[in-house]
Amino acid sequence: MGIFSFAKDIGDKIFNRDKSAQTTAPVANEPTTTAPVTSSEPSAQQIAELLLARIQEQNVNIAGLKVNYNSDSDTVMLSGTAKTQEDRERARLAVGNVQYVETVVDDIEVETPAEESRFYTVVKGDTLSKIAKEMYGNANDYMKIFDANKPMLSHPDKIYVGQVLRIPA
Repeated sequence: MGIFSFAKDIGDKIFNRDKSAQTTAPVANEPTTTAPVTSSEPSAQQIAELLLARIQEQNVNIAGLKVNYNSDSDTVMLSGTAKTQEDRERARLAVGNVQYVETVVDDIEVETPAEESRFYTVVKGDTLSKIAKEMYGNANDYMKIFDANKPMLSHPDKIYVGQVLRIPA
């Protein structure tokens, strides 16, 4: 099991957590009602389902994959059995690089254990070439990083500050 931290306020916006949209001020000269205000914020279960769908979009092979979300701590808990270490890491990044996810508790088992990849958090001024130069010693190896992070990355130039990338050995 591993616990991984991510930047909570950075990442793909796949669900709305706008607390201000949950309440509205009464309008003058309109009768007030005692009807409950409905929240536009999705439930923890709905968020878990969105995160599960996001993992499935990554084409990972994880049997019995379960995703739980705790909205009080913005924590995602993952469990299941991955075919490869790469599948496990890609699932972790798929949910960690989402706005309002601060922590990922990874309890995914791996059928074929392998060395874990390194992870890199993008900072201002980074490019995949610059990261490749730092990690591999050769800027032209940027495609290794791009390929390792597809389909999360759609283009080598589309990275953002705070995003966590998988850097294979």
